[in-house]
Amino acid sequence: MMASQASLFVVIGLVLLALAFDFMNGFHDAANSIATVVSTGVLRPAQAVVFAAFFNLVALFVFHLSVAATVGKGIADPSVIDVNVVFAALVGALTWNVITWRLGIPSSSSHALIGGIVGAVIVKAGAGALVASGIWRTVLFIFVSPLLGYLLGSLMMVLVARVFKRFTPSKVDRWFRTLQLFSAGAYSLGHGGNDAQKTIGIIWMLLVATGYTAAAAASPPFWVVLCCYTAIGCGTMFGGWRIVKTMGQKITKLKPVGGFCAETGGALTLFIATALGVPVSTTHTITGAIVGVGSVQRASAVRWGVAGNIVWAWVLTIPAAAFVAALAYGLSLFLL
Repeated sequence: MMASQASLFVVIGLVLLALAFDFMNGFHDAANSIATVVSTGVLRPAQAVVFAAFFNLVALFVFHLSVAATVGKGIADPSVIDVNVVFAALVGALTWNVITWRLGIPSSSSHALIGGIVGAVIVKAGAGALVASGIWRTVLFIFVSPLLGYLLGSLMMVLVARVFKRFTPSKVDRWFRTLQLFSAGAYSLGHGGNDAQKTIGIIWMLLVATGYTAAAAASPPFWVVLCCYTAIGCGTMFGGWRIVKTMGQKITKLKPVGGFCAETGGALTLFIATALGVPVSTTHTITGAIVGVGSVQRASAVRWGVAGNIVWAWVLTIPAAAFVAALAYGLSLFLL
């Protein structure tokens, strides 16, 4: 179906599908925001999801829409985007999210969406229709974001250990139970700021392709922004409990001081990536930060086998989502 022929009904259906992906993103990635604060006992799960969802929504007023612009215009040539491509990209991303959630694997919703776009565009117009700079920058940050999270998390742990070396363990624990609320809030802010914008970007892409928004518009309609931030916040409130245990306890055992350092290192990484307009994985980021904190304590504190399984999920996400999207594109030619 040509973009000019897309009915309002089809566009509304795809917007709702995109918001479903956004909700699933929050649901799937809730563990990234709350795993440490729950596993250390600072907040109960029900408190933690409301806390994280609030900061997901507050991010609407904090961050510029740089990531949305990258997803909307910096991954594929806008001229090849149509309702079929958007449908296939979302189906590919949603399918991979559901599979990894069912298996309890903390994979990347962000890269699932990028993979979905890549797979659909290649089937329709070939690899030449992809924007190489946007793709390579996104792929680069698959490695940069966990490494930066690892570095900042471990540096925070070393710094805190030196500053508080004369304090008793019980006093340190009490202090960081309070401080972890600030670090968890900061990480949830970064999570909302980076992840919600990916869905904003694909809806913006859809509206431009179908003529419901001008291609020259500097930003998407505000209703798109508000709906996406609300959807990811609602998804976070429902939470992906299967993944919380993996993130919070299986990789390494965390105390409040470790949770604070991991969340702070992860939050700083997300703030940097969002400012640069790079769609990164909050999963990659917090995993790297948790491993960094654990390895400062001692290398054996990290369950490297669990971390290795997570890395395999990272490697497979883009090609797996792209493959499903390629199949979904063929299906969309009959449905749309």
